Amino acid sequence: MTVHFIGAGPGAPDLLTLRGRDLIASCPVCLYAGSLVPDAILQHCPPGARIVNTAPLDLQAIMQECLQAHRAGQDVARLHSGDLSVWSAMGEQLRRLRAEGIPYTVTPGVPSFAAAAAALGAELTLPGVAQSVVLTRMGGRASAMPPRETLAAFGATGATLALHLSVQQLAQVVAQLLPHYGPDCPVAVVWRASWPDQRIIRATLAGIPSQMPDGIARTALILVGDALAADGFAESCLYSADYDRRYRPQSAESEWAGWSPADD
Repeated sequence: MTVHFIGAGPGAPDLLTLRGRDLIASCPVCLYAGSLVPDAILQHCPPGARIVNTAPLDLQAIMQECLQAHRAGQDVARLHSGDLSVWSAMGEQLRRLRAEGIPYTVTPGVPSFAAAAAALGAELTLPGVAQSVVLTRMGGRASAMPPRETLAAFGATGATLALHLSVQQLAQVVAQLLPHYGPDCPVAVVWRASWPDQRIIRATLAGIPSQMPDGIARTALILVGDALAADGFAESCLYSADYDRRYRPQSAESEWAGWSPADD
């Protein structure tokens, strides 16, 4: 018996990975975050599967479901929205599963920041503009921010920022970032990225609070940085005619013989 943690993606049912789909289809028990995982993904569950919405459950109740399945020898598909590596609360579940000796696997999913960037038609790392993306958030009820992880610290780098779980604190976000990015820095808020009712609000850092429509209270991502609107950036050397491709494989199966990071 195994608990399979599966990143269910940002919302669009067809952004579920093939591995995730096949694992869901093989598990007689499915635990899913009902507030964020669309019902269409549950259609991959096998007939007769026990399907449990964990939105109203606390951690102990979720673990009881896993223990019950373990005793019955039934594999569990544990679905979380987006990708499991950030803000999924997977870590505390894995800790308890390890304590109980219950095996698990982790299957990544399409993260919401990637879906938001796709909706904008944007690359978040452009040559000479930004080469880093910071995934962060404002402190909230569920988790406080460590003292050194401040927007001011991240903003001082000039990197592209992807702020999750923070749209309700938009005024504070703007106030903390204005000294570092300036009032004209491009900002985009993407609400329910990849869902049928997805909405995009583009503005400047100073102007975004007044541009926000009513009803954008959660499931929205804030993207901040010059890469969102840059046009005159330099082209990467990667595809230039004189780029040395001696160490670049011609296929995914090619060996990386002789390659070192300095050659990239």
